[in-house]
Amino acid sequence: MLQGFRHRTFTAIVIAVVAAVAVFLISYDLPSTLIALVGGIAAALLAAGSGDEPTEVATSTADLTAPKAPEIAEVIEAIVEPVLIVTEGRVTHANAAARALLGGHIVGEDVRLAIRHPAAAERLASPLAGVPQGPIDLVGLGTLDQRWEMHVGRAAGGQRIVHLIDQTGNYAAERMRVDFVANASHELRTPLASILGYIETLEEEAGADKAVRSRFLKIMFDESRRMQRLVEDLISLSRIEAEKYRLPENAVDLGHLIGEVRTELLDARDARGNEIAADIGAEVPPVAGDRAQLSQMLHNLIGNAIKYGRPGAPVSVRLWRDQTGMVRISVADEGDGIAPEHIPRLTERFYRVDAGRSRAAGGTGLGLAIVKHIVERHRGRLDIASVVGKGTTVTVLLPAHGSTVIKR
Repeated sequence: MLQGFRHRTFTAIVIAVVAAVAVFLISYDLPSTLIALVGGIAAALLAAGSGDEPTEVATSTADLTAPKAPEIAEVIEAIVEPVLIVTEGRVTHANAAARALLGGHIVGEDVRLAIRHPAAAERLASPLAGVPQGPIDLVGLGTLDQRWEMHVGRAAGGQRIVHLIDQTGNYAAERMRVDFVANASHELRTPLASILGYIETLEEEAGADKAVRSRFLKIMFDESRRMQRLVEDLISLSRIEAEKYRLPENAVDLGHLIGEVRTELLDARDARGNEIAADIGAEVPPVAGDRAQLSQMLHNLIGNAIKYGRPGAPVSVRLWRDQTGMVRISVADEGDGIAPEHIPRLTERFYRVDAGRSRAAGGTGLGLAIVKHIVERHRGRLDIASVVGKGTTVTVLLPAHGSTVIKR
């Protein structure tokens, strides 16, 4: 700073001296050569006093220059959702997501051909008013079941910015929620209507007959138990989902747990509990899990195998450690089997292959949905294989807990 001040002071003095000498020479009408000589001396003095400071100032000014603004193509490429820039009805820029959805040929094409949808064409053809317009829902863009939300904005240069947001997952989640509420209401309303009907019948005319009364009371009790199981399963499913992101850490011995479940089924006087054939591996490590949830998983899997397997046929439960170190549990029955088209939907809530048979067996339609969520919480995998006429095998893979091995 001090050097700059000295430089400016020196420059001002030189200019003042030169100006005074020039006025003096001109006033005395001296030759022009003498005046030029004085000017040359002044220039030399200025150069000598300036040093390198002007260069430093220039360098400092260059350092303060703002960085170059990114190109519009670079900006939209950083956006993961499809974005298009439209100029006079044609696509001038499209990011990678837009080209993947609509095709690489869309750049330079009429936007109405790039986005082949009537609602989109109507919005893009209409002028953008001062009032912001809401988004447009596009169904079937990309694939038949995809849903997109299209937003159109206006840039300062008159271009249109088209932004597509994938709403397929949100629509699927909302549809599942609506279906769940409808199915739960139906499953609860059916036994409740049955109970109310039998109560009215008992009050009016059938209450005097002991045999009829006993039969009606048993039906009412069974329907009440069905509602109770449904409510318990709904609460259980809600709790499992609430703990979905909490990884269980306790070591659970699945071999011992399988024995407990078999004993509980026998204690419940299930006529087929003794048909459970367990094959427990010699050295199977414990799994990192929630004991109560894993017990519920085994109850559901073995219970389903007992319900839908053929009477007299064994239910095979196998536990072993595979070559990858994962712990595997398989539950196999020898029943009617399941057709291939039903298998992908078996873990959906309230989905039943045979609704009448499931209700008659006391099922709520939530058993495999609960199993799936328990397996997901334990960071495992659920596989279902079935052959019509031969039976079904459900396999669960769970990660082992540490390096502990249980020797049997």
